[in-house]
Amino acid sequence: MIDMHAHWRPAGLLQSLRQRSSIPQIVHNDQGVEVFRTRFGDESLADAFDNAKDYLARMDAHDVSVSVLSLLSSFCWIQGEAVEQSSALCRTYNESMSQLCLEHPGRFACFATVPMRDLKVGAKELEAALKLPGMVGVQVPGNAFMSLASAEAMRPILEVLNRHKAILFVHYGPMPGDPFPRIAKGSDNFRRRNGTLDMQASLSSIMVTFCMTEFLQDYPDVSVQVHNLGGNIPFEIERMDHRCLIDSPEEELPSERFRKSHVLLDCNSFGAHAIEAAVRLYGVERILCGTDGSTFGYEWTTNAVKKSQITDAEKTQILDGNARRLLASITPLIH
Repeated sequence: MIDMHAHWRPAGLLQSLRQRSSIPQIVHNDQGVEVFRTRFGDESLADAFDNAKDYLARMDAHDVSVSVLSLLSSFCWIQGEAVEQSSALCRTYNESMSQLCLEHPGRFACFATVPMRDLKVGAKELEAALKLPGMVGVQVPGNAFMSLASAEAMRPILEVLNRHKAILFVHYGPMPGDPFPRIAKGSDNFRRRNGTLDMQASLSSIMVTFCMTEFLQDYPDVSVQVHNLGGNIPFEIERMDHRCLIDSPEEELPSERFRKSHVLLDCNSFGAHAIEAAVRLYGVERILCGTDGSTFGYEWTTNAVKKSQITDAEKTQILDGNARRLLASITPLIH
């Protein structure tokens, strides 16, 4: 299968993490041992970063032919640093990932990362990144598209993507300065409320921006990918239609607008019933394989697709065919 949602933890940021005064950072724990500290706790440095040998071994063990890599959220702080520092960190990351793609042709592609505090600077860095081998688009924080008003600021990024016919990968997360996480750390069931309830609600709002406004009409050559099946829309669309019939019957039904849009959804972390609902709403040609790049994710995603009540041909489309067609038009590294 081709994994369109696979994260990378870059060892090249190790020294920068040692210099940070807030999490995520590298610190000495009570035993004097260096650890990678995030809001979820401490992790040993041996486990905190990726290398090609181990990553490829995991891919091979689960029949993953290609992983499209993006920066893991614990490292996305580089997008929000002061512009000059952020530009340097993002450029280093992008160049190192392009080199990884060159060293392992046909196995990796990559979403660039760019500064987010000044989107004109971000667009300039993206222009340079998309000229690098293996780069197929850019990963941006989902909060940028939570409403049409917030999306307007992203036009410089979309203009570059449109010229290069590249992919906009929208991933749940804050723009610089946004309070995050929105769920208080001491709340009961914090990880469930933050990593599922808030995430899925946010992705649903993002999909409303993309599918129920005219924002994307100016960028016909951009392929947009939203993860986790674009939030809860497949389960909420009937209520949306019902409210539309009551409140504004003259409007086109939301289900029609979602169905006609061209936004792509990866199926990361969802099961068979959710995949079936997404196929019914969006069409199988819009669903991509996504695993988060972990061993647990590989098995979960493969099993979810296999158990879905869809045809074998549709399962193949989700696991491989849709992504293969998408990537073939962008990078010669994918055949």
